[in-house]
Amino acid sequence: MHALVLGGAGFVGLHLTERLLADGHRVTVVDDFSRGRDDARLGALRSDPGVDVVSADLTRADAWACLPRGCDQVYLLAAVVGVRNVEADPSRVIRVNTLTALHLLDWVAPGDRVFFSSTSEVYAGGVDAGVVPVPTGEDVPVMITDVTAPRFSYAVSKLLGEAALAHAARAGRCAAVIGRFHNVYGPRMGADHVIPEMALRALDGEDPFRVWGADQYRAFCYVDDAVEAMVRLMSTPAAVGDIVHIGDDSEQTNIADLAKLVLRVAGVSAAIAPMPAPPGSVGRRCPDLGKLRRLTGFEPAVSLEEGVRRTFDWYRGHHAAVAAGRPA
Repeated sequence: MHALVLGGAGFVGLHLTERLLADGHRVTVVDDFSRGRDDARLGALRSDPGVDVVSADLTRADAWACLPRGCDQVYLLAAVVGVRNVEADPSRVIRVNTLTALHLLDWVAPGDRVFFSSTSEVYAGGVDAGVVPVPTGEDVPVMITDVTAPRFSYAVSKLLGEAALAHAARAGRCAAVIGRFHNVYGPRMGADHVIPEMALRALDGEDPFRVWGADQYRAFCYVDDAVEAMVRLMSTPAAVGDIVHIGDDSEQTNIADLAKLVLRVAGVSAAIAPMPAPPGSVGRRCPDLGKLRRLTGFEPAVSLEEGVRRTFDWYRGHHAAVAAGRPA
């Protein structure tokens, strides 16, 4: 099988690429490297005979002419993501994410198997208002309370992509599956997500240890589990044209308790200092994975403690490499 991974140098994209290679498939990785890191880990993949790496700006229509045709699977993971990046330039978020999805639709052929990555942010406006239940199923109405709020630009861009891919699938223009990610985390995801951000502060010995939104709740999904769900959905004909939640509903954790877990894994003793939640951050988030289970038989395999431990170990090694001036 030949897979095309758009945004393959990013967090989920590289983990997916490594999984596809381990399964014996050929992979073409496409990225503009504006955020996806061309680091030692990606460098190792470049030497793999099963991988081609292409640098391309997917917001440009002419860039798509350089991509290989006839791939068995296409994964669209390329997007501007991360709360800080989104809030810093919401217009760029909408432009990049929307153009990439629409150019994909102009490029695909009938029968092409496509995965489109969406987000649980499409529900964010309704959770604290009590309109959206938690755990949240795919049949719950999406809610964006303020389209002018910078944080919601990401959700707006992903909703447009969802609609475009779903309609294209139902019209027979491609065989698209839409996955809504819920708090996926793991090694090599940058420093903005709560778990690596806590890990890095624990490594720096912060005390008191600040915890923003300490009274909020999340259900975190380790990246290997998210990749497993993606791979299963892409081999499930019944998922075509559908929206399916991807996450881990087996453990909901209080953010203060998450901080204590990170500190314990780090072997650090520090006082917890609760801080106000970031603006626009919801009080609770957890997916209902009933549809994913029915379609694929998926069950999360990596516990929160094990996932945090693996993530912390990677960031500890990365932190030490950076401090020593070695390639990360």
